[in-house]
Amino acid sequence: MSHPLDRPVWSALTSERQASLAVGADGALRFAPGYGVFAASVDQSPESLAAMAVLERPEGIIATVEAVAPPVPPGLVALKEATLAQMVLVELTPAKARNIMIEPLTEADAPAMRALAALTEPGPFFDRTHQLGGFFGVKQDGRLMAMAGERMKPDGFTEVSGVCAHPDARGRGYAGALMRTVIEQILARGETAFLHSYADNAGAIALYRALGFEVRSEMAMRMLGSAET
Repeated sequence: MSHPLDRPVWSALTSERQASLAVGADGALRFAPGYGVFAASVDQSPESLAAMAVLERPEGIIATVEAVAPPVPPGLVALKEATLAQMVLVELTPAKARNIMIEPLTEADAPAMRALAALTEPGPFFDRTHQLGGFFGVKQDGRLMAMAGERMKPDGFTEVSGVCAHPDARGRGYAGALMRTVIEQILARGETAFLHSYADNAGAIALYRALGFEVRSEMAMRMLGSAET
């Protein structure tokens, strides 16, 4: 592995900060159920792929994100495949003046966060995904309208994730302002911010470039499940 972000899932699950969230054995790991469905094997040996195939899947799926897509483990099928743009922050651009009230989200906000994620589908989001890192939100009359937070944490890096806005709140600059807040806390820890976007999502990629991100690599994302899923 030439760079930890070539295999971000494995790098996160074996990192000092997130190894405690890893479950599995015999060369394959996944985030503990409730946190996420991302999984990876130590290599592409038949033994490691077999270990991937027997990882617990209470959600019905596991997901991989790799610079080079590994073979499909025996007994599983690819339910979805997509190309992602992996972007790394080069330099955070200066902020434009905006009157946006941003607040840290707490455990009391978890139901609203899950509801917003279910509505907008920013990526896999489960009961404990919000506990992977600091999340921030914008509320209107007590209603959560937008949020952004952290997900995978390879050593020295933190992924910006869970970025979404309610359809009633789009076009107000909430996503960019929230991402900026998340990025600032990542930079304050001396880490590098990175993220993933669907490679064909030109609007999102333009927003991320405006914040100071540049594409580092294309990544292969795959959702895996049993043939009966």
